[in-house]
Amino acid sequence: MVGSISRASKIALIAGAFLAASCSQQQNGPAEQRHEFNIGWSIYAGWMPWPYAQQAGIVKKWADKYGIKINIVQVNDYIESVNQYTAGKFDGVTAANMDALTIPAAGGKDTSAIIVGDYSNGNDGVLLKGADKISAIKGRQVYLVELSVSHYLLARALASSGLALKDVKTVNTSDADIVGAFASPDVTAAVAWNPQLSVMRGQAGAKQVFSSADIPGEILDLLVVDTATLKANPNLGKALAGIWYETVALMKRQDAKGKEARAAMAKLAGAKPEMFENQLSTTYLYSDPKAAVAATSSPALVTTMTRVRDFSFSKGLFKGASSADAVGMAFPGGKTLGDPGRVTLRFDDSYMKLAADGKL
Repeated sequence: MVGSISRASKIALIAGAFLAASCSQQQNGPAEQRHEFNIGWSIYAGWMPWPYAQQAGIVKKWADKYGIKINIVQVNDYIESVNQYTAGKFDGVTAANMDALTIPAAGGKDTSAIIVGDYSNGNDGVLLKGADKISAIKGRQVYLVELSVSHYLLARALASSGLALKDVKTVNTSDADIVGAFASPDVTAAVAWNPQLSVMRGQAGAKQVFSSADIPGEILDLLVVDTATLKANPNLGKALAGIWYETVALMKRQDAKGKEARAAMAKLAGAKPEMFENQLSTTYLYSDPKAAVAATSSPALVTTMTRVRDFSFSKGLFKGASSADAVGMAFPGGKTLGDPGRVTLRFDDSYMKLAADGKL
């Protein structure tokens, strides 16, 4: 998973999200039917189908089918893309489950996750020097991007060995600096994501002792859309689902066309094809909509989001909230988590179901 932000910056953004969401609701009122929509994205292996689809004409094909226009817009900074969505600049954005919860949803912006695209299956990892077990991390300084999915992964890794966050000291480090920091002999523990993780793993004495592959399905990568906009414009959801599943089916092909699509995605990501293929190998793509629907309706998702929201609340990411229940979440089948009267994050599998049933 990708993304970078300091503790202070993220808390500031969340505070801004509360204000932006409040102002948006006051000024804009109910969403109306529209013709043109903007979807934000940032570079990550599991999100490269979106810009490729635009380049290859797949976006236009599905948008034309439903009589709309969709602009796929790159934002160089991942968290900034989510923040811009929260402020109303985008109608939808690519986001990890934790960030969808802690920025727009916690900020009061009613958001629907309409495509569960993939989960990190080794793209995020915990590294130690001079040890090959997670238990050896106790008492160490751990370098990572605080309050990101790396922080969440660290908490899960510690729990797997009977430890807690209080047993280590975290050192906030940007994703731009973490490779260089870990190269220092004094730094013996770190948490990172690809492509930085693969570089750090190659440093002398480094051992990966835990990864997102140990908690499959917990670090999810989504396409989220403003709920009111989606309700007023359901064709947007249909077009986006059509775009996604046509594109990932193409990129999964093991023939010349599939290889060509993946090479184009690598170029869009600024990576060599081999590097991009390596990142895809640790990204579990839900290329089959039936599998995505099953994952979204599984009780395991509720368990995952309970862990994510409890961690987020414990770190002060539900600013001003008195409990983790302050931010409500809704799941397929009518299941809710938190305050059912304040649901602002919805896992909506209806568009993925249309794709699974061949009804787009």
